[in-house]
Amino acid sequence: MLRCCRAAIAAGLRAAPGSLRGIAMAKSKFEYVRDFEADDTVLPNCWIVVRLDGRNFHRFSEQHEFKKPNDDRALHLMTKCAQTVMQELEDIAIAYGQSDEYSFVFKKKSRWFKRRASKFMTHVVSQFSSSYVFYWKDYFKDQQLLYPPGFDGRIVLYPSNQNLKDYLSWRQADCHINNLYNTVFWMLVQRSGLTPVQAQERLRGTLAGDKNEILFSEFNINYNNEPLMYRKGTVLIWQKVSEVITKKIKLPKEEEEKEVEVTRTKTNVVPLHCDIIGDQFWEEYPEILAEDS
Repeated sequence: MLRCCRAAIAAGLRAAPGSLRGIAMAKSKFEYVRDFEADDTVLPNCWIVVRLDGRNFHRFSEQHEFKKPNDDRALHLMTKCAQTVMQELEDIAIAYGQSDEYSFVFKKKSRWFKRRASKFMTHVVSQFSSSYVFYWKDYFKDQQLLYPPGFDGRIVLYPSNQNLKDYLSWRQADCHINNLYNTVFWMLVQRSGLTPVQAQERLRGTLAGDKNEILFSEFNINYNNEPLMYRKGTVLIWQKVSEVITKKIKLPKEEEEKEVEVTRTKTNVVPLHCDIIGDQFWEEYPEILAEDS
């Protein structure tokens, strides 16, 4: 839209010189300041990952009374925001989220905004942040938003498919490590009556097996039975889905319209809670890494 406006203004200037003299400043002696803009075009043929993280979200979650160790409302809101980003920026091939972070993977051949890093980052972060505020009331119905959240972002390039898969595996492994710790930590605080400092001391130096043993022996919790969304995070992919809608149509030789059910196929952003470290996911969805994507 902005480019169209600029083109229209330029055409107007050519057609009627002097009629838009104020706007003619765009071609004035001051235009040299554009030379100070840095070239932030990212390398071609690389996966572009934009990862955003909540800023001071520990404080934000406390003041908005998030449930510990996991708040379904907050996790579903994060996913809704990520779906909104993907629907707005269709060059995103896959996204992965956990806790207060989300990673968006743009296609290797994307020419979106001429591959300018600043455009990728600012559009993702601003779209996500505004969606968080917009959809807050849908998930936190009785909890007032006290102040707007903040998110920061970074861009990393990955030249090979294996690099990208390893990156996503790293984030999912991080999800498991953090969630296991938080699950044990909050059980010790909420059900054993330890203070946060005492719970930290209890868990200092423990391995994954030790934490699983504490959960099972002291709280009768099998960590493997915890919801996949907590343990694996959320993967967002594009999928064709069928939906049935009701339409009114007028049949031949009939005067009145009739309601009929029509099945149509559309491509939606679908959330999955599954393992992406092994090969099974990538074998099931080969189109994500397809060379022509």
